[in-house]
Amino acid sequence: MAIIDELRTPLYFAAGTADLAVQQARKVPGLIEQIAAEAPARIEAVRNTDPKAVQEKVTAQAKEAQATVQSKFADVVGGLDTDLKKLGETAQDLALRGVGVAAEYAVKAREKYEEVAAHGEEAVKAWRGEVAEEIVEIAVVVEPEEAKAEETKAEQPVEAAAQPAEAKKPARKTTARKAPAKKAAVAAEKE
Repeated sequence: MAIIDELRTPLYFAAGTADLAVQQARKVPGLIEQIAAEAPARIEAVRNTDPKAVQEKVTAQAKEAQATVQSKFADVVGGLDTDLKKLGETAQDLALRGVGVAAEYAVKAREKYEEVAAHGEEAVKAWRGEVAEEIVEIAVVVEPEEAKAEETKAEQPVEAAAQPAEAKKPARKTTARKAPAKKAAVAAEKE
């Protein structure tokens, strides 16, 4: 059974991913309507904006960012420890932290994978149930007479199974047994 479960999990993961994608796709029409409602106001705001004011604002932001980067770089260069032993220990510590973080992410990824696979399994069960209900509804609408005929056929094998069991008893009791079987058939026809 473990092999079957190992084969089913990726399929359930795919089904879960597809179901989540469909859920997200259902949100798209609302987002499009929202963007369409906001678009005229934004376009008008862009048209009314002075290009020189925008250029001045961008220039000021660029100078501010350059000054920040230069000060941070100076802090980093000034704060570098020149002791090689400390740098080696720091590199080793960073490598160990990296391994720990990688293992943590691997565990989180596995948990998410299992969550999506479980969601996919539930989605598959829901799809199967919905499809089965729809097929039954369509069959009853399209072929109501055949559905009734199938119900009576389903009852007849039960009666037929009861008759061979009665036939196995001694021959002198078979005539007495036939009368109850006819009564059961009459009762089934009345239903």
